[in-house]
Amino acid sequence: MDTFAFIIHPIDPKRDVSRKFPLLGRLLSERQIDFFSTFFPPVYISEITGVTSQATGKEIRGWFIACPYTPRRMMELREWTVYRKIIQTGRLAERLGAQILGLGAFTSVIGDAGVTIARALDIPVTTGDSYTVAIAVEAVREAARVMEIPLRQATAAVVGATGSIGRVCADLLADDVAELILIGRRQEALEALRDQLQGPDRAVLRTSTRVNDIAQAQLILTVTSAVHEVIYPEHLQPGSVVCDVARPRDVSAMVAAVRHDILVIDGGMVDVPGPVDFHFNFGFPPGKAYACMAETMTLALEGRFEDYTLGKNITRAQVQEISALAAKHGFRLSGFRSFERAVTEEQIQAIRQAARQARRIRS
Repeated sequence: MDTFAFIIHPIDPKRDVSRKFPLLGRLLSERQIDFFSTFFPPVYISEITGVTSQATGKEIRGWFIACPYTPRRMMELREWTVYRKIIQTGRLAERLGAQILGLGAFTSVIGDAGVTIARALDIPVTTGDSYTVAIAVEAVREAARVMEIPLRQATAAVVGATGSIGRVCADLLADDVAELILIGRRQEALEALRDQLQGPDRAVLRTSTRVNDIAQAQLILTVTSAVHEVIYPEHLQPGSVVCDVARPRDVSAMVAAVRHDILVIDGGMVDVPGPVDFHFNFGFPPGKAYACMAETMTLALEGRFEDYTLGKNITRAQVQEISALAAKHGFRLSGFRSFERAVTEEQIQAIRQAARQARRIRS
């Protein structure tokens, strides 16, 4: 049976540590977790069973393994210190017998986005970001449909547009919408991206270094590598959709608390084919996974044991290829979730109604 492994790490320190070590999660503060993670070894989390291709009937098995660093700790420590811990975690995957390794959350974006880690390991590595792009853009399209936002007349925004994921998301969305706002920190990089994406029958492209310019958009895809939230309630117009691909989240929980006229969806959730059992609660319902996890599984089902998505230059061709392979094996965009809770049809109807009321009040 072919095998894979996937690296996870604590994002919300107390919550995520509690999922594996309930006592430590209760007793330690976030700062104490940050400190002790420096000395903690890689952690075996669980075995993953039941992932089965709908096309071939092939079944694979895998493992969750954890790099103990939090995002804040990864940003505080020297880059090579973080690399060493991730590489140690990858060697645990090798000892388990994994034939390919997926990098999750911050382990996929730190430094050179997996290139150095792949060079140090004997097994191939992928960040999973190609399929993350595919699912995020598909989720935006589906959310626009359910919120009754006509794509061809819409203004969209990509926050973190010059990053490896944001750039390809922007490329794909430029085919769908009337206007696209590219938002990032460096104006020069934004202008270079704008020039690269311009073309006939594509969106009108604008650039901005101000996050609050998303107020002009009905559709927002956000994928920064910020450690803290960057999108707040006052940034959003009624009836808009925000697809948050970033981990840690870009969207403040205050948006869900006070803006009942906004649809915020977690980017990247897919249905996994077969009677999958992760033997660990990472916050998703049974049978569902992040798209980055699904990319690793897809490559294992396909027998493509090779470095796949690495570095900062994800190509549109890669996104299209992994999307087709995942669909072949039975991975599908799952229902919407928002702040780790399922979004029901009734909630979507209520959001649409609240948005109509808010627009009437504003006008």
